[in-house]
Amino acid sequence: MQSHSETILKTSRLVKTFGANQALTGLDLEIKAGENFGLIGPNGAGKTTLMRILVGLLRPTSGSVEVLGLKPPHPSIKSAVGYMTQGEALYPDLTSRENLEFFASLYGVSRDKTRRRIDELLDLAELSDRRESLARELSGGMKRRLSLASSLIHEPRLLLLDEPTAGVDPELRLAFWEHFKELRQKGVTLLITTHHLDEAIRCDRLGLIRNGGLIACGRPDELLARAGCATLEEAFLKFASGRVHDE
Repeated sequence: MQSHSETILKTSRLVKTFGANQALTGLDLEIKAGENFGLIGPNGAGKTTLMRILVGLLRPTSGSVEVLGLKPPHPSIKSAVGYMTQGEALYPDLTSRENLEFFASLYGVSRDKTRRRIDELLDLAELSDRRESLARELSGGMKRRLSLASSLIHEPRLLLLDEPTAGVDPELRLAFWEHFKELRQKGVTLLITTHHLDEAIRCDRLGLIRNGGLIACGRPDELLARAGCATLEEAFLKFASGRVHDE
């Protein structure tokens, strides 16, 4: 059982450039075990770039990053981290079951455990009746549910979710967040990016990101109090404009 004082993820002065474009501009971030941490900001703020660095798909230009005490792309990180991308990461000509089997094989999950996890996750995603349906035949919402199931197949300690509810209906969004709550209660650490500020309020802590750097970080109630606002949207705008400074 991991301690809730344990640092699961940490970046220091993290910089990532793509040619003349600086996607991350010295990002400092620390997330503790068992937290549900939300990262909110506009398109192009650096959220997806950060996710890709954390799982070792991109290398930082400078600065440091540690995930579970290791530096990406350390192979031990792969087996302990689940990553749900913003875009579709399913194989359209594989069935729901075959997609889960494929991702289980990537993570080195045993055959016996794979069978059990597939049954559990298809039930969780309410896709048991679409077990043998090709992924390309699924609706957008079903694909998002299958993508989430794929990221959970190996029971990760840390789950990275990049816009997990983008393009899904309000009922499914609520179902996703109820499941995120259950995962947190089981000790899974979550880092979630979202554009939906009504969702972000559910997180334990929030990081407000703009132009590749954090402009504020804290519990939702703390951020609202510091900004003197009633909504996160108003608070974000105040922090972004420089009218309120993070502590």
